[in-house]
Amino acid sequence: MTKDEKQVIYRLLKAADDAGWTFSSPNFPLVEPVFADDAQVRPAAPAAREPEPAPSAGLSGGTVSAESPSSEGKLSSLYEKVAACTRCGLSRTRTNTVPGMGVENPLVMVVGEGPGESEDMTGLPFVGAAGQLLDKMLAAISLSRAKNCYIANIVKCRPPENRNPLPDEAAACRSFLEAQIAILKPKSILCAGSVAVKNLLQTGDGVTRLHGKILEYRGIPVLATYHPSALLHDPSKKRIAWEDLKIFRAKLLEIEPGYNS
Repeated sequence: MTKDEKQVIYRLLKAADDAGWTFSSPNFPLVEPVFADDAQVRPAAPAAREPEPAPSAGLSGGTVSAESPSSEGKLSSLYEKVAACTRCGLSRTRTNTVPGMGVENPLVMVVGEGPGESEDMTGLPFVGAAGQLLDKMLAAISLSRAKNCYIANIVKCRPPENRNPLPDEAAACRSFLEAQIAILKPKSILCAGSVAVKNLLQTGDGVTRLHGKILEYRGIPVLATYHPSALLHDPSKKRIAWEDLKIFRAKLLEIEPGYNS
């Protein structure tokens, strides 16, 4: 087993334990250990070169660069780069990086704004109260991070006090998100909140103006809706978000008929 696989298993168990699903032994380590590859694991391949930012895409998108990361690098190599990143000040205040989680080649890639406190502690995206609501929203249209979704954020480290990422922080992390999209090849993207849609599509318009519309990022259909945190603060927006999700579901059925059967 590789050190990355051990780290993922530890974080999943720790997140479950923190959520009250107590099953671990009294000796379960509260602080994440330093993992190492098992002896029989083959030597690591040479590190892939740092992913270079591709040309920005507006609402009409463009074409994917021919120099997108190869599938050989896969996500584990990218995760290592994220874990070692010191491009912006968020690297000095994080507990863990939060690159993302879900299935490869997903029907839907969910893009949020940035990790919160629970995510920073576990290294997993959307595991707090907003994450629980997100899972319910996805389930309402037959989606889940375990079956057909991948979940990521604009920035991979928690902004202090859960503030919105600053422009330079989002810019420093952009090539990581672009590399994830190039590797995962999602069939569609769901932007959760204004920070996500503004940064992904490089537009000044937020969710209030863009929600419920099928947009495009480099040929990939995109829909923006309210972030689960906004819905927790203002439940009156849940009806609007549900209408957005119904529009998104109709688009998904065009892309992959019967996905919800």
